[in-house]
Amino acid sequence: MDLALSPQDEAFRGEVRRFLDENLTEDLREAGRKTGGVFADVAAGVRWHKVLARKGWSAPSWPKEYGGTGWSAIQRYIFSRECTAVDAPRIFAMGLRMVGPVIMKYGTPEQKAKYLPRIVSGDIVFCQGYSEPGSGSDLASLKTRAVKDGDDYVINGTKIWTTGAHVADHMFCLVRTATEGKPQDGISFVLIDSMQTPGLTVKPIVTLAGDHEVNQVFFDNVRTPIANRIGPENAGWTVAKYLLEFERGGEAYTPNLYARLDDLRRIVAEEAADGSGKLATERSFAERLAEAEMDIQALEMIELQVLSDLSKGRNPGAASSSMKIRGSETSQKIDHLGVEALAWYAAPFEPEARLLGHNAPNVTPEWGITAMPLYLNNRAASIYAGSNEVQRNIIAKAVLGL
Repeated sequence: MDLALSPQDEAFRGEVRRFLDENLTEDLREAGRKTGGVFADVAAGVRWHKVLARKGWSAPSWPKEYGGTGWSAIQRYIFSRECTAVDAPRIFAMGLRMVGPVIMKYGTPEQKAKYLPRIVSGDIVFCQGYSEPGSGSDLASLKTRAVKDGDDYVINGTKIWTTGAHVADHMFCLVRTATEGKPQDGISFVLIDSMQTPGLTVKPIVTLAGDHEVNQVFFDNVRTPIANRIGPENAGWTVAKYLLEFERGGEAYTPNLYARLDDLRRIVAEEAADGSGKLATERSFAERLAEAEMDIQALEMIELQVLSDLSKGRNPGAASSSMKIRGSETSQKIDHLGVEALAWYAAPFEPEARLLGHNAPNVTPEWGITAMPLYLNNRAASIYAGSNEVQRNIIAKAVLGL
């Protein structure tokens, strides 16, 4: 694999850098710097999405026919690296990353025309209704039921760990439409066009880090048109597996990991070692920092191959499971080093320090305010989108034939 940038790609990187210099305001950078969870401040993320949409850059991985950029794999990677390097806020992109590709593949012409342009523009925001109490990694056991009534499905049940349900206006959801046969054979994939639909209730779940990112969603006779089903009835398992390939491997991990590594280097450049001098000069810590960097470089090779395959119309397949495992575990390794470097200064509970515009004194130093929130929130990274144990089983079956 030739990793050298072509003159055209170098020119593209220059264009991206100029765009970021001109359009990424300081408050948007602050939102990126202060992100202690999965996504940046929602309002800032929406603003940045709109800026990108005006430029035609909000859907880097989408084909041009649906409003995307039509960029090559390396251009998408360059764009991601440059954005994370300057603290661009990470937008709430479940529409762009997950349900959008599903609608492209399985949606009707009417569904594509209705949803895809508004996902690209940022005019609608989707959340994901998959996990349920007792049905997380064993998603096929889900119980939320949808029963036909005229032209509608009537949905009853509950979803949990629903990221962004309190800020989204749409949901894509897995529901049970049949109970006979294998559990996987009775699931359908439906869209809900308003989170204000009668009977739908969102209740917050506040994380250990003090963030409100996830929720439990309750369905009490919630109606959605049968026309909002994506794919055939009872074929939702096939649709869901396709979506999960994009959730696990459709976006590169390493640009964010490299940015996190830079943040960690800033921490160790300031924090004192146990003996004398700064932590950056302590050999044992420096070695572990180097190991983390090598892990990122190894993952980068997998990612570039997957991005190349995606650009040729190939699905990531089992490689997305490898990326998910290595990406989540490397992220947790960096989190651990960050908390260790800060020592007792990582412990104070100061969620207000991560609010935009906050300028009051903190116990935790400015360079470390996201270390503990990231450590706590990213413990879930090896569980969500299918636990890493499930990913290893997928690799064992699909790659090793076990």
